[in-house]
Amino acid sequence: MNRLDGKVALISGGARGIGAATAARMVEAGARVVVGDVLESRGAATAAELGEAAVFARLDVTSQEDWASAVQLARDRFGGLDILVNNAGLFLGRDFESVSLDDWNRLVAVNMTGVWLGTRMAADALRERGADSAHGSAIVNTASIAGLVGSELDALYSMTKGGVTLFTKSTALNFARKGDRIRVNSIHPGVIQTDMGDQTFVSRADQFGTNDVGKAREIALAGHPIGRLGIPDDIARGIVFLASDDAGFMTGSALVVDGGLTAR
Repeated sequence: MNRLDGKVALISGGARGIGAATAARMVEAGARVVVGDVLESRGAATAAELGEAAVFARLDVTSQEDWASAVQLARDRFGGLDILVNNAGLFLGRDFESVSLDDWNRLVAVNMTGVWLGTRMAADALRERGADSAHGSAIVNTASIAGLVGSELDALYSMTKGGVTLFTKSTALNFARKGDRIRVNSIHPGVIQTDMGDQTFVSRADQFGTNDVGKAREIALAGHPIGRLGIPDDIARGIVFLASDDAGFMTGSALVVDGGLTAR
C-alpha cells in the first residue's frame, strides 16, 4: 500500500516541517527525492540524512530559473520526474488591514505564483513519465483548511490557499482535457506543530491582545475534536497516498487532514 517504487519526486519547501517529513516518507516508500528549498544548509542536511535516494536543490519557488534547474536535476540524477509536491508556503498572521502591499506581493509570490510556476515548469517532465505509468504522474498541492473555510486570523493567507484549492481543480481538468496523464490533488492540513504552526499561536495571541501564546495554543487544541494537534508526519502520509497509485482514481480532489477541525 502507498508504495512509490521507481518514482521520482520533487518537493518544494522540503527542508523542514511537512516537506522534510514527506521526503522521508517518500524515500521509505521507495521513491527518490529532490529536496527543494531556499534554506540551503537545512535542505542539504535533510537530503543527506536520506542517503543516496535524495538530493538537494536550491529552490526559490518564485524563480523560473530555479524551477528549471530543480526539474533538470531530477532528470539528470534520477532519470525523470513522476511526482511534484508544491509544498512551500508563507503565513503572515496579521489582520488584512495592517498588511502592506509589499507583504501582500511576497505572500502571493510564494503561495500562488510558486504553485503555478512549479506546475508549469514540471509539466513536461511529468507528462513524459505519466505516459508510461499505470495511473499517470501526480501533483500534490499543499493548501490548508484556510483554503476551504474562512480564517479569522489571516484573511489574505486564506485567500491565497483558496486560490491553490481552485487551481488544483482547474489544472486537474486542464490536464485531463489535453489527454495528459497527470493527476492533481490538494491536501488541507489543520493546525500542525511546525514553525508555521507556532506562528499561528503567536498571531492569535497578538490579535486578541493577550500575548498569551500558551493560551492561544490551548484554544487551537480545543478546536480539534480528535484531541491533539497535527504533526508533520500526519500530512506526509496523506501526501504519499495522493502521490501513489492507490489514489489512481483521484484527481481534482481535496484531502482534508485536520483532526476534525472543519467537521463542525
